[in-house]
Amino acid sequence: MNKRTALEALSLRPPAFLRSRWPWRSLAYLVSSALPGALLGLTAMAVSLLESVPGRVVAGLAAVVAVLAPVAGFERRRLRLVDTVAVPKTPGGRWRGIGLALVSLLALWWIDLVMVGFTVGGPVLLILSPLVQPLAPEGELTLAQTLVVSMAGVLLLPAAVYTFTAWAGARGAMARGLLTSRETELNEVLRSRARLVDAFEMERRRIERDLHDGAQQRLAALSMKLGLARLDLPPGSPLGEQLAQAHQEAKRAMAKLRELIRGMHPQVLTDRGLPAAVRDVASRSPIPVDIDIPLDDRLPMAVEVAAFYVVSEALANIAKHSRASRALVRGQVTGRMLLLEIRDDGAGGADPSKGTGLTGLADRLAVVDGRMSLSSPAGGPTLMRVEIPCA
Repeated sequence: MNKRTALEALSLRPPAFLRSRWPWRSLAYLVSSALPGALLGLTAMAVSLLESVPGRVVAGLAAVVAVLAPVAGFERRRLRLVDTVAVPKTPGGRWRGIGLALVSLLALWWIDLVMVGFTVGGPVLLILSPLVQPLAPEGELTLAQTLVVSMAGVLLLPAAVYTFTAWAGARGAMARGLLTSRETELNEVLRSRARLVDAFEMERRRIERDLHDGAQQRLAALSMKLGLARLDLPPGSPLGEQLAQAHQEAKRAMAKLRELIRGMHPQVLTDRGLPAAVRDVASRSPIPVDIDIPLDDRLPMAVEVAAFYVVSEALANIAKHSRASRALVRGQVTGRMLLLEIRDDGAGGADPSKGTGLTGLADRLAVVDGRMSLSSPAGGPTLMRVEIPCA
């Protein structure tokens, strides 16, 4: 699986990680910190040439302010080395970038270089010890000892690679955190989830349309041909009995297919709205269901779809798990909020952690900014309350 950040790459198996591009990208990310450091050093040298102390202070502050914007742009661009996910542009992003640049100039650049020096410079120095360590007189290392030290440096290299990659990944995560707000990230996740749900809904409707216009029409034609064939055979003949059985099987298949199509996306929801669709699904429930949804106007389609599937799943759960004798679905629009209540007189004890579909309902409601609360004490009754914004 492709990894998008240096931190994610650390989860790869060691051979795959060491052969990947991430150690090199992380090293380049850290070494590039020399540029802000050099810029800061040149600025300090230029300011030090001034004779008056007040002039140095004013010039130093002006120089730091002048370099913040370029350093902020540099930090945003080089973040791609360890984090390939694009940083979204948000209100206040310019000031966030300046804050990151200030932190980088004051502290991060030299921490990056020190990390590279220890993790890379140390093992490299050990590897080169036969060349840099004098071999001669007494008290100094022999050739065999320097070779052992060199081998130790080679063995330390993988650990060094993991160390500086981990720091580069953490440094990149911190930079992303400074450049973006948690609210921005959360909004992006919500938008992404909404897009996935919309795509799923479109695919569901396409499948429903194909089943309705394709498979259902073929089954209807087959049932009609079987019925006509039965008319051409004498009553009571063996072949006639077989055709009668095939005809009944075709009818049952038609009924099952209609039920499947109705469950995927009921046409009544599109044509007549939420109250009619809820009455339709309630009419097929094995438990009597009272409906009280006095809505005069149509709601947005996303709201109606979410509300319908909540009611449909809730009624299915009641029929399967509650041992109830009756259920009630009540709905109304208060202000700009659709309020739904689904209650039953069953045994209660509904728990989202037990896989009854309640967690999926909460996730579906979250896409349309809806909320769900559940009261289901042992012994009943159970009350599910749903709130969905209508705008």
